[in-house]
Amino acid sequence: MQIHFQIIGVLLMILAWVHVVFPRYFNWKENLQSLSLMNRQMMMVHTFFIALTVFLMGLLCFTSANELVETKLGKSISLGLGIFWVIRLYFQFFVYSPKLWRGKAFETAVHIFFTGFWIYLSGVFWLNFLS
Repeated sequence: MQIHFQIIGVLLMILAWVHVVFPRYFNWKENLQSLSLMNRQMMMVHTFFIALTVFLMGLLCFTSANELVETKLGKSISLGLGIFWVIRLYFQFFVYSPKLWRGKAFETAVHIFFTGFWIYLSGVFWLNFLS
């Protein structure tokens, strides 16, 4: 199980760094211009803190895999992370509109990849909690 936590750790840290390209990739400079200053800045600040949280989750998983698997506190943390990622998986299907990816090759591939990733994260954390 420790190897799964280390893999997850690396993947989450990579995912966190991918957030750096969001403003440019999604053309936020132009697309968010119609929002108020407060809403524009909230998008930037919230994206930063989401990336930071994901990075710290990854760092925890990578550096403390043994403790997450072997201790009661680790199992409790796994429960919390399992809940977090199951909710993220739910959002993948019931909050994001399929119009964002259906009929678009790249976006569909990304949707499928991240659906599998959220399932993997959820499964590892839940299995660790339940074991």
